[in-house]
Amino acid sequence: MKTIYTCFSTDIIHDGHLNIIKEALKYGEVIIGALSDEASIRYNKFPTIPLNERVELYKKIPGVSRVVVQDRMHYDDIIKELRPDYVIHGDNWQTGPASIIRGQLIDLLKEYGGTLIEVPYTRNEKVKKIDTILKEKLAMPEFRRKRLKQLIDICPIVKTIEAHSGLTGLIAEKTVVDAGNGKLDQFDAMWVSSLCDSTAKGKPDIELVDMTSRFRTIEDIMEVTTKPIIFDGDTGGLTEHFVYTVRTLERMGVSAIIIEDKTGLKKNSLFGTEVKQTQDTIENFCAKITAGEKVKLTDEFMIIARIESLILEQGMEDALNRAFAYVEAGADGIMIHSRKKDPAEILEFCDKFRSKNTITPIVVVPSSFNTITNEELAAHGVNIVIYANQLTRSAFPAMQQTAMDILKYHRAKEVDDRLMPIKQIITLIDEL
Repeated sequence: MKTIYTCFSTDIIHDGHLNIIKEALKYGEVIIGALSDEASIRYNKFPTIPLNERVELYKKIPGVSRVVVQDRMHYDDIIKELRPDYVIHGDNWQTGPASIIRGQLIDLLKEYGGTLIEVPYTRNEKVKKIDTILKEKLAMPEFRRKRLKQLIDICPIVKTIEAHSGLTGLIAEKTVVDAGNGKLDQFDAMWVSSLCDSTAKGKPDIELVDMTSRFRTIEDIMEVTTKPIIFDGDTGGLTEHFVYTVRTLERMGVSAIIIEDKTGLKKNSLFGTEVKQTQDTIENFCAKITAGEKVKLTDEFMIIARIESLILEQGMEDALNRAFAYVEAGADGIMIHSRKKDPAEILEFCDKFRSKNTITPIVVVPSSFNTITNEELAAHGVNIVIYANQLTRSAFPAMQQTAMDILKYHRAKEVDDRLMPIKQIITLIDEL
């Protein structure tokens, strides 16, 4: 009997999936591949139920012979193992990022005479409603909040980019690229930076924008996205205020807050010792961490301690002493920062911290030491990398140049070639 293979990453079986199975049964024995959690994430399909439950779900579909696990988005390994006579898939991957995987699959099948069958994607109100339910489920606080810890467990490194509005949130949510070798890649989480939030509002980055306004930014982003959010909490403020911030963020569905061990009027860390900055005592900062941990209602929400010792030139020993003390006080993660262009001191910190602590997540922000890759950071025990302000820094010069050129030429024609068409922007939004 001929074999036919199809791969699912869904948590709910609807008419579209059943239609594919119905068509597949015309050709022979049907084998379903259950896309693994890690592969699903790269395909922008974050699972809401565990892999073993998805496997059991697929086994119950009438006509299915067996279910196997497909560990990667591309089909190399599974095709070489199964050598199916046919692979069946919906026709919705003929364009867009997934077309890369489609092209690779066609080449694999040609090697031994296999055939790709594409079924028209099922578009009806029932399927549309189920797809909407799945997306809305991912956006719910109880699902979004826990996803950062899930990603830390699944991914080699959690790639995070700043978002300061609904539009930048959509960019973080939907940007997918060809990572080579038939792989797709995208960001895993979003960073709501106080610097970028303040800049978007035309305000200085001195904690002038109050928490109510910053929570409004989070809500704007949450309304149109599903990925987990890490919140830039600056110093955390007074401990009495910090506990309320923790409660609010946890209730909203934010995954983590990062607070830095400085006191007084905020100054951006990258100024280092060029401006007066005061580091908090270990005792005071530990007390703040402990107070925040006590008011948490779940283990899902993370309080991450940001260490400024290297920024303020207090030395590696001070940074490590603080790191271990903050973990002892209850911190769920450690962020280590540097303003040097060489990542050597960051890597030294990570290696020394990991020699004594292999569990606590490490976060880095490679704004100044930007030559190092995600893979290199992961090799030194880094769990989360945050690209903290690149969207804001790229948008500002582009908008400023456009404004200058319109004034210079007394019309907009000269700037049109570098502008995204309005239809494309509307499409980005309408895909919600």
